[in-house]
Amino acid sequence: MYSKFDITTAKYGEVLEMKRYDLAILPWGSTEPHNKHLPYCTDMLMAQAVAFEVAEKAHEQGINAMVLPGIPLGSQNPGQFELPYCIHATQQTQSMVLRDIVGSLRQQGIRKLLIFNGHGGNIFKGMIRDLMLQYPDMLIGVSEWFAFVPRNEFFDEAEDDHAGEQETSTMLYYFPDLVRMELAGDGSSKPFAIEGLNKKVGWVPRDWAKTTQDTGVGFPKKASAEKGKKYMEAVIPKLVQLVVDLVKKEVY
Repeated sequence: MYSKFDITTAKYGEVLEMKRYDLAILPWGSTEPHNKHLPYCTDMLMAQAVAFEVAEKAHEQGINAMVLPGIPLGSQNPGQFELPYCIHATQQTQSMVLRDIVGSLRQQGIRKLLIFNGHGGNIFKGMIRDLMLQYPDMLIGVSEWFAFVPRNEFFDEAEDDHAGEQETSTMLYYFPDLVRMELAGDGSSKPFAIEGLNKKVGWVPRDWAKTTQDTGVGFPKKASAEKGKKYMEAVIPKLVQLVVDLVKKEVY
């Protein structure tokens, strides 16, 4: 869908007509299997869809934001590396990509960047801190659209992590033609044998081959577009307000 706030469809003439851009939004996802029914690039597609909607609504409040091309380079777990077409991007690769994007924006006078992270395995805080040393006049932030609104108010499944009810519902809302529910596995998963790892006392990477049978973690078959719509109606206004505040207010 065309949008003048989407750099993949916007024209240079339209950018010049806009005269100013207050903030850039960078959708960042991954390339990995999502159970058997969702696209490999679900994380990037969702981050992009959210970013486009936020940019459009922020414009209604006088904010001009440009959505940059989505990045499909995510950090993966053991047991995912071996799956067909699952792409693991190292922290070094992600950091270099982000550094080049930030450097380009700064050269053009764009001083604010908000990353919309769609993949829980991506960790940007250290990268951003490093970049702030190099570019202290830049404001760089990150938001995970799926993490700050409690999902238990909208979805039935308590254990839902990857390609389950939440993610499938939001994909059914934004991209119904890309979802193949008839292919979906049940998303059953095996917890760690060590309770401290399940309770987050400590952390080790999950071995996907030992955790799940269909690459999903969470039951997707209760998903619906209506659930996704209601959830995103709670999420989007908060993100729009964040963008507006980052442009109009001082952080401190």
